[in-house]
Amino acid sequence: MSAVVDTPPRRSVALRPGTWLTWAALAFFFVNLLGVIGTVLLNSFGRRWFAGWLPSGWTTAWYGAAWKEFSLGQVLTTTIEVSFAVVILSLVLAVPASYALARRNFPGKKLFTTLFVLPILVPPIAYGIPLATVLYKFHLAGSVTGVVLANLVPSIPFVVFTMTPFIEQIDPKIEHAARMCGASTWTVLTRIVSPLLLPGMLAAGILVLVRTFGMFELTFLTSGPTSQTLIVVLFSAVNSAGIRSTQSIDAMAVLYTASMAVLLLIALRFVNPTQLVARSSD
Repeated sequence: MSAVVDTPPRRSVALRPGTWLTWAALAFFFVNLLGVIGTVLLNSFGRRWFAGWLPSGWTTAWYGAAWKEFSLGQVLTTTIEVSFAVVILSLVLAVPASYALARRNFPGKKLFTTLFVLPILVPPIAYGIPLATVLYKFHLAGSVTGVVLANLVPSIPFVVFTMTPFIEQIDPKIEHAARMCGASTWTVLTRIVSPLLLPGMLAAGILVLVRTFGMFELTFLTSGPTSQTLIVVLFSAVNSAGIRSTQSIDAMAVLYTASMAVLLLIALRFVNPTQLVARSSD
């Protein structure tokens, strides 16, 4: 006689209506996102596109036309100068402040920390207009210096907000042990603390680079003809008077999107967003 083995019944996977709605909303969002990006990408390579699902021909001439028409060589140089200047100055100014907030207790520390968070939480346009007024009063707006100073306002608090929990995770006993062995304050900072802070500084710097590269409001309010970044030039090309080919504008939009995508990939290579949120919520 052969033994009969009872097989457990298969469980049917039943999704709740809320789950279906969530997946449907996500699918709708990504389909629209891919549609917008795909349309811009196809149009930047298309010769003409008046009917049908695809352009009538393909060319890369619009990228050369956009490069000449909008002086993208100078614009990209200015964008890189502004972004890296903001990153360097933010790290130089914010890391010592982060170290003081992480290692020292003083009256009004919570209030001081809250003030640092405000430029991150408040929309840039809310304080961008009075900030631009002050920079114009001192003849700093309209130059690369003015754009850098304006972008430092949210960038320095962002580095402080990122670096303070990172520094708090470093055991102070390491510094105390070095001082007991005769190390000076400068030696402790340069030989012991700095190597430990390097990963956090790298992560904060890359995030500030991405943030500055895509910052529109503050740059738009404080830039001049020779200090505009790529995103401001793109906005001006779309909204300024005159007849411009949509293909060349879409080509510039593709260059901006590709640059931001590269920066985001580099940032995600060094920064885990979930860890960053966990640190900031401790």
